[in-house]
Amino acid sequence: MAEGLILDDLRIAQGARMLVALNEAVGPGEVLTVMGPSGSGKSTLLAAITGTLAPAFALSGRVLLDGRDITALPPESRRTGILFQDELLFPHLSVGGNLAFGLPRAVRGRAARRARVEEALAEVGLAGFAGRDPATLSGGQKARVALMRTLLAAPRALLLDEPFSRLDAHLRDQVRRLVFDRARADRLPVLLVTHDAEDAAAAGGRVIRLDPEAP
Repeated sequence: MAEGLILDDLRIAQGARMLVALNEAVGPGEVLTVMGPSGSGKSTLLAAITGTLAPAFALSGRVLLDGRDITALPPESRRTGILFQDELLFPHLSVGGNLAFGLPRAVRGRAARRARVEEALAEVGLAGFAGRDPATLSGGQKARVALMRTLLAAPRALLLDEPFSRLDAHLRDQVRRLVFDRARADRLPVLLVTHDAEDAAAAGGRVIRLDPEAP
């Protein structure tokens, strides 16, 4: 079984316009960066992988994850995790509640779920934060909670939709290191979309470019 994320002759078109045409493999712990300006199809590519592609787009080819064809599966069955520009923490839940939301159903029992949440917070330097309101967190703290909520769901691939773009320079470097280090430790294939060359350099790995003007 081929491990990692494979985009097998994946093509996405909008009407007569071809946005994406890729044949790429991202192995466990590797990062593939997709660069391009706004409108080039970066977020559309992520939507195709997560199963949220809008009906206006035509998709062909396959998305394989750890040897399993996930192209036609519903989003909740794909085991892909995604981080966006905004942390998207639930304002009506505590920090601990946000993390518990990401836990698989296999983690059963209140005590076991609470213990896993506390362990996750400790891993990113936020021990004791479970009862906090997300609104009281700094930008860097919110980013760490969002990352751990995604990882607690046990994804088999991590997708990054410019999640560092709204952080200041110091936090950006810190959060980038955390995300890429955790992905490597968990042996997750990572697909980063960005228009920022510094993000691509920090990620390491291969870089491909989408050109919206290409025929």
